[in-house]
Amino acid sequence: MTVAFALPTASIDALTVTPPPAATTAAQLARRGQIHQTAQKFEASFLTSMLQTMFQGVSTAPPFGGGPGEDMWKSFLAEAMAKNMAARGGIGVSSAVEREMLKLQGLTEGAPS
Repeated sequence: MTVAFALPTASIDALTVTPPPAATTAAQLARRGQIHQTAQKFEASFLTSMLQTMFQGVSTAPPFGGGPGEDMWKSFLAEAMAKNMAARGGIGVSSAVEREMLKLQGLTEGAPS
């Protein structure tokens, strides 16, 4: 006994992934790279503000915390954490900013950056 299965071609075509259009010039590739870096820096700045606000209410008991320098070092810690978070994908702010910046530059979304 032989059993045959037929799949509608429309459902298979819907699953086909088309590759993104490639940038045609080195200038476009360079512009995409700059846009990506700018969006990532923007997200890191946003995350720094969020983390600094979060750390305002946190105090550390002596002998490991306190003192006049603690607030200054907290800002450095917040900035380093934010840069690391943004470099690892962040919370999605950079992708939205990058998408809008690409639109403003007349570049299509999805080409390699």
